[in-house]
Amino acid sequence: MSLLKGKIAMVTSSTRGIGLACAEKLAQEGAKVYFAVRRLDAGKEICERLKEQGYEADVCFFDASKPESFSGSVKEVIEKEGRIDILVNNFGSTDVQKDFDLLHTKSEDFMGIVEQNLVSVYDTCQAAVASMVENNGGSIINIASVGGKYPDMYRIAYGVAKSSIIFLSQNIATQYAKAGVRCNCILPGFIATDAALGNMSKEFLDTFLKTVPLDRVGKPEDIANACLYLASDMSSYVTGEAIPVAGGFGMPSPMYSHYGDMKTKG
Repeated sequence: MSLLKGKIAMVTSSTRGIGLACAEKLAQEGAKVYFAVRRLDAGKEICERLKEQGYEADVCFFDASKPESFSGSVKEVIEKEGRIDILVNNFGSTDVQKDFDLLHTKSEDFMGIVEQNLVSVYDTCQAAVASMVENNGGSIINIASVGGKYPDMYRIAYGVAKSSIIFLSQNIATQYAKAGVRCNCILPGFIATDAALGNMSKEFLDTFLKTVPLDRVGKPEDIANACLYLASDMSSYVTGEAIPVAGGFGMPSPMYSHYGDMKTKG
């Protein structure tokens, strides 16, 4: 039985990685999914493949460098369908050449990274909630990060942006619950996308895995499964939550990663 039959969904930045996995999962469960993307040709190719498999999919324009496209992408879906039931904000970005610690990150770079990440979520949520309130509710899933929960030694702008998205989501959940709108966050840990793996050395990955109780990196499908749960009526009594999908990262004692080394040396 399809969990999302008849629902209208939109997923931002969805031609690859986590966004693609989420969009495909929602389509496979019966939703008509709009790929909100910058590369419309790439989005259309994915949609054609899904249609050949019997699913419903289309594209709308979303470009992180064009703020007018944030709310514009949602409005495009509403103009075509009359409503939007599910919004997945997957876009997120930083610049590793500019986003360091407090003393080494320029103020203008910090504000630029925070603004792009936060406003892209704020504007799409604002446009979606306006429609959801008129149409008896809906579900918003904002993809944040465990980096918005745990402080780090670098990427200060990215961490602040993701932390802000968590709090924004909780405010939306509180303010529009009585209108039937739910809003939740997923906090991915290290997910094995091409982009992530391309930026990490084997030494870093080996060290990182010592902090993950489940002892593996995540897959985009892990996030997609959580996204389906939050999009569907399976989570009808869940709102305002920030759910880590990170293999247990950050849960144990800070000494956890050292215990294995102690046993090996002992």
